[in-house]
Amino acid sequence: MANFDQELDASGLNCPLPILRAKKMLKEMDSEQILRVIATDPGSVKDFDAFAKQTGNELLESSEEGGKYVFFIKKK
Repeated sequence: MANFDQELDASGLNCPLPILRAKKMLKEMDSEQILRVIATDPGSVKDFDAFAKQTGNELLESSEEGGKYVFFIKKK
């Protein structure tokens, strides 16, 4: 997935910081916009899945690329 509106690089941050930063960024975005998040914490995979379910935002894609985890979240 290549199209996104905002990007958050949370590399080096441990839980719950990637989620908290993503939450803050999503708050400032418009509905239907897509946030790309890059994280290095392996726990973020589970965290972002739970975050999407709890907030109603849509986790469009989740992948791992060379030790980095990339998430695409569509704001509800």
